[in-house]
Amino acid sequence: MEHYLNHINTAIKKYWDMPAFCNFGAETFTYGEVATGIEKYHILFKECGIKKDDKIAVCARNSAQWGVAFMAVVTYDAVVVPLLPDFLPKSVVELTCFADCKMLIVDDSINRALQQDDVLKGFEQQKDFLGVFNLMNMKPIVSYSDVFADASAQLDAKFNAKYPNGVKADDVDYSKSNDDMDRLALISFTSGTSSSPKGVMLPVRSLSSNMRFALAAIPANVGGHILSILPLAHMFGMTFDFLYPMTIGGKITMLTQKPTPARLLAALAEVKPFMFLTVPMVIEKVFKAKVIPTLRKPLMRVALAIPGLNKIILKAVRDKLYNTFGGNLIHGVIIGGAALNKEVEGWMKKMKFPYCVGYGMTECGPIISYCDWKHFERSSCGRLVRPLELRIDSTNAEKVLGEIQVKGDNVMVGYYKNEEATRAAFTKDGWLRTGDMGTFDKKDNVFIKGRCKNMLLSASGQNIYPEEIEDKLNNLPYVLESLAVQRKNAIIGLIVPNWDAAKSDGLSEENLLALLREEVKKINVELPAYSRVNDIELRRDAFEKTPKQSIKRFMYQ
Repeated sequence: MEHYLNHINTAIKKYWDMPAFCNFGAETFTYGEVATGIEKYHILFKECGIKKDDKIAVCARNSAQWGVAFMAVVTYDAVVVPLLPDFLPKSVVELTCFADCKMLIVDDSINRALQQDDVLKGFEQQKDFLGVFNLMNMKPIVSYSDVFADASAQLDAKFNAKYPNGVKADDVDYSKSNDDMDRLALISFTSGTSSSPKGVMLPVRSLSSNMRFALAAIPANVGGHILSILPLAHMFGMTFDFLYPMTIGGKITMLTQKPTPARLLAALAEVKPFMFLTVPMVIEKVFKAKVIPTLRKPLMRVALAIPGLNKIILKAVRDKLYNTFGGNLIHGVIIGGAALNKEVEGWMKKMKFPYCVGYGMTECGPIISYCDWKHFERSSCGRLVRPLELRIDSTNAEKVLGEIQVKGDNVMVGYYKNEEATRAAFTKDGWLRTGDMGTFDKKDNVFIKGRCKNMLLSASGQNIYPEEIEDKLNNLPYVLESLAVQRKNAIIGLIVPNWDAAKSDGLSEENLLALLREEVKKINVELPAYSRVNDIELRRDAFEKTPKQSIKRFMYQ
């Protein structure tokens, strides 16, 4: 297995004049310009006395400058601590301190938040902390060390002295020894709270294993375009929207602002990505807004029941949807992060839309299973990515649900300064507990039922998976999102409806509630008696979510 930085080292030198990072609608950095930025950071780190294995935090929204800062840290052999920009300012400071970082690199938006909340004082007592640096203008924001202040002030002069004619491809050498695979490369925090933080410690072998998989599974597309909308501080986006495209000379266009529907569609039309990584919520919104209402119309239902005509209709819908995503999806849409709505997936499969669903977790850096869209089996999460090993903690892996457990090169070494959580994450014989319930067939396909911790228990002792109920609730008219909770052995569906749509259709709150209760009776017929919905409640506000857009279930039990 090759060190992942060796691939990037080769790519930067080989594709020197080609575009690497682009802020959508703004500046573009070539691979050579990325290397120039990296060298400038390296001078700063060296002048500050930062050594191999020291930790540096990076907290910023997706941008080309984020990419340069991240690459500068990892190529310096420091440990990068990427923090999600959605974390509260206080948490950013606390997690930076908890991880023993020597420096925090931020963008303008994070800087403003830190200044407004006056949380920078949290660094004053942090031993060996140098300061906060702005990746947008490469200037210090606040210094807690004369060394950091001097190094920042002299950075341009030091750089010009070392590279009077600019950085050249021959100056670049980020190559690493393959004997260094167990060295800590990255600490990724799975939440923004520091009450009991879980910083996932990923060694070099984890990133290298994921890169080995990507290079083998995804056809190289030199110069191919990627549109990055997933948080780059999260492992799914970081690995496959960022690190992998860098190894093949790809151009990574980053949405520096929130991907609203209008902004996303404009970016897709311009970038025309050869593959598009996203989460189910984005796909489901597109389908619920543009596809399903049309396909559910009475005349359309009749037309879709006619052999021959149904193929023509589905192809027309598919072509329109394909063009919505840029019209160049050579490697399709890759969905991860949560389960895909069954009705949406059913239509995607019928119209032969190029999609697949993968499965992973931060603790695996992230990949566990994947299969390209041409061979993807509906309702699965792809096939196990070997040589990773997987087992189901049940009597029959194919038929009896059990916890999915994995072992292999890409698995973390543990949680930073949290031995109790680390022990709980592994079985006694060394397998990582994923916390997901599922099955595993002879073709290596992985099927997930739900999260172990989300499972409910009926009065008669039956296991209830709320995700299955929510999948059906989310298909009901006017429903934006839902949660299935248990109260006194009764299943209650908490529903956030599209109030504007209901109002425009002349429905009062009472009418809407009555309509949805009738719809729930229909879906109850499809559910086992022990998991049927006893009643529903309508909510005015959307559910609180994590930075990864998962609903905070614990708040609604």
